[in-house]
Amino acid sequence: QVQIVESGGGLGQPGGSLRLSCTASGTTSGIYIMGWYRQAPGEQRELVAIITTGSLTNYGDSVKGRFTISGDNTKKTVYLQMNILKPEDTAVYYCNAVVGITRPLIYWGEGTLVTVSP
Repeated sequence: QVQIVESGGGLGQPGGSLRLSCTASGTTSGIYIMGWYRQAPGEQRELVAIITTGSLTNYGDSVKGRFTISGDNTKKTVYLQMNILKPEDTAVYYCNAVVGITRPLIYWGEGTLVTVSP
């Protein structure tokens, strides 16, 4: 089992920055991808950014050039630096971890709310 805990959400100003953190604990040795997704009210959950243990990254189109994902494999922690925030970035941000390759298991955190408003 893997437990996922997110932190760092809150209120951000348009044009401002926020940083989210996500830490995995438990049986973490098989984690090879961790990532962030978000879900706005009435919308489907969408990809924000993912990072592999080899530091390969991928971003959703709406955040490219503004958000940066990074990770610390020793701490099983990933960070999401969110810059140039927009009101449309308002959502619950969920962190996940993917364990295993041939039969992957996906573990999710409970989410952290990010609100971007003047």
